[in-house]
Amino acid sequence: MQDQKKNYLFEEAPVAKAVMSMAIPTILSSLVMVIYNMADTYFVSLLNNSIQNAAVTLASPVLLAFNAVNNLFGVGSSSMMSRALGKKDYETVRKSAAFGFYCSVLSGLLFSLGFTLFRSPLLTILGAREDTILATAQYLKWTVTFGAVPSILNVVLAYMVRSEGASLHASIGTMSGCLLNIVLDPVFILPWGLNMGAAGAGFATFLSNCAACLYFFTLLFVKRKHTCVSLKPSMFRPGKAIITGICGVGIPASIQNLLNVTGMTVLNNFTSSYGSEAVAAMGISQKLNMIPMYIALGLSQGLMPLISYNYAAGNIPRMKKTLLFAVRASITFMAAMTILYFFGSGFFVHLFMKNQIIVDYGSRFLRGFCLALPFLCMDFLAVGVFQACGMGKKALIFALLRKIILEIPALYLWNFLYPLYGLSYAQFTAESVLAAAAVLVLIRMFRNLEKGKR
Repeated sequence: MQDQKKNYLFEEAPVAKAVMSMAIPTILSSLVMVIYNMADTYFVSLLNNSIQNAAVTLASPVLLAFNAVNNLFGVGSSSMMSRALGKKDYETVRKSAAFGFYCSVLSGLLFSLGFTLFRSPLLTILGAREDTILATAQYLKWTVTFGAVPSILNVVLAYMVRSEGASLHASIGTMSGCLLNIVLDPVFILPWGLNMGAAGAGFATFLSNCAACLYFFTLLFVKRKHTCVSLKPSMFRPGKAIITGICGVGIPASIQNLLNVTGMTVLNNFTSSYGSEAVAAMGISQKLNMIPMYIALGLSQGLMPLISYNYAAGNIPRMKKTLLFAVRASITFMAAMTILYFFGSGFFVHLFMKNQIIVDYGSRFLRGFCLALPFLCMDFLAVGVFQACGMGKKALIFALLRKIILEIPALYLWNFLYPLYGLSYAQFTAESVLAAAAVLVLIRMFRNLEKGKR
């Protein structure tokens, strides 16, 4: 019965219903994740200490680097699993899940060890200065040294659960950890609680990720007779086809996130030269901009199993209808968010910090960032389609174009032309070009698929 429901969702349900069934839970979990990411910034900002707030911002590239592993084994494994489901190859689904799980655990341990051994030079690379280095190190102790494994694992498990159509369970698992983090943050951060500052934010994050992992382990145990997501050591027997299939999608997705880390590090280094108040303002404006960004990301992630399944099953018309529905919904929403942020930037930044200097900085940063949103959603959807179809090379080309060819050079150019404030326009420069490229590549791709070419 459960398999019939899954097949109905993938094969027969109205496109709008199928998209909403998969995308809404994913978007909701993305929104909760945004709130969870913003919670650290918000509660630390209540201390009215720009150094503590800057520490959370400076640590962001390291936490973003976790997404490189999440994408390698989460996106890679889930894409392989959904494509195997479309072919009714359930053995490959189980082996792909086991491969993604055990490689994620190993990667988390390596992250933890690497940061612990090379902490001092890494903090310098991140842009931490004499006044911010201690607070940044304390935050990273909990989120990386102790927290790398659960942080990576709960995201990878969510991808795997979502790959077979259980989008709601994937979202509940993610949201449970996020909501716990929001509850724990004030207790650990603020003076009336443990008064740990930025370190308390890191501790809360560590505990919440452990809770999310516990949810997924419990879920998979309860559903062990009805799920293809296998964590059995005996299933960790990856053959060449599985490794190639997972890494062919996962490695480009991983590189994409490593490039995002590089871009954020370059941005933070530029900003840190203007002082801790500018860094804090940049962090707040980035967190605000993450709300619509994560919605766009949630939509593209929710679509991936539908796209993967129908691509593997050869149902190209359904695949195309699914994408077109998502494009219309996403662009309409992002255009509305751009207008809201552009004219209300000062109000939103003021919610986080009452310091007028930081509000002035942040409002101008947010106006620049929000201009990229309508273009960014088209880029996200295109990359999601490439990953879903196993077209890792196309996804990699877009990642290289975004950061190496367009955004990082634009940071240097805009900072030269319009010091500090110009930095927030680099993303708009890159995404407007990529959106045009995405439309052209997708049109050509679907024409080839309709002619039977892959």
